Amino acid sequence: MSSNHIVFLCPGQGAQSVGMAKAWASASAQARQVLETADRIFGAGPDGRSLTDIMFNGPIEVLSRTDISQPALFAAAVACHRALPDDLRARPMRAVAGLSLGEYTALHLAGAFGFEEGLRLVMRRGQLMQQAAEASKGGMVALIGADEAQANEVCARSLAGAAAGECLVPANFNAPGQIVLSGSIEACDRAVAVSGDVGVRATKLQVAGAFHSPLMAPAAEKLADALAKADIRPLAAEVWSNVTAQPHDRANAQLLRSLLVEQLVSPVRWSQSCAALIAATTADGTRASTTFHELAPGTVLKGLMRRIDKTCEVIPHDMPLDVPLAAP
Repeated sequence: MSSNHIVFLCPGQGAQSVGMAKAWASASAQARQVLETADRIFGAGPDGRSLTDIMFNGPIEVLSRTDISQPALFAAAVACHRALPDDLRARPMRAVAGLSLGEYTALHLAGAFGFEEGLRLVMRRGQLMQQAAEASKGGMVALIGADEAQANEVCARSLAGAAAGECLVPANFNAPGQIVLSGSIEACDRAVAVSGDVGVRATKLQVAGAFHSPLMAPAAEKLADALAKADIRPLAAEVWSNVTAQPHDRANAQLLRSLLVEQLVSPVRWSQSCAALIAATTADGTRASTTFHELAPGTVLKGLMRRIDKTCEVIPHDMPLDVPLAAP
């Protein structure tokens, strides 16, 4: 059966790479227009360069700053989407989902806000998260082979006898057996030490701070002010929430705002969202006529989907040559 429904998956922080969206800008006037708009709104980065200069030329240390990678990822994914062939863009959007920062891309694609307003929200989010990370001593730890109960056990053991104010919580449920913890740097160090006692492996990640943990509360409070001023329109397509692993209420803008604020201090339930979305397409009979497409940059979400549901093939669009002109 040929495909006539589409699900777009939108990458989050960690998918950035030097050269991201450069091929799309070379191949497509629509992509170039998006990136030129992004440059105008972003202005000059910390080293005086434009957003696309940093995206195309790096270095990765600058591109990976939270206040740069987030607008860069948003701009790259939207540029990619605008440049897709008409036969893909014309198909009914069964759903859209994005990993953490990618949820803003998904909401834009569903009509919640325009590109310029979305970019400004993402820029503010990145700035606030960068500030919160710099103001706190936080980190993140990847657990390999853990389920949610084991992740909670590692957190409990790591916080036994901890100093007042320390925290450690599950932050990302990326795929079965792949959970990330987030919290105080001392608790992260203890998590690595005690993980073996719980039967899992742990590795500290090189990240700027303790994202999706209580240490992001200052950022969440200020993000609420920015979201309160944003004009959020009813959703034209189903968008899955990282917090609830369920679709957003399409007409409840205030609830959507509150969930985006909560997202900064709550775990990203990507694995559960993808599994529930696939189950929903099976239940409503659209599974056989639906293809899943990952927007630029990278193929991180394709890799995670292999672990979430091996029967769900994700078509990546990191480069223009990856775009199929007909349904698979």
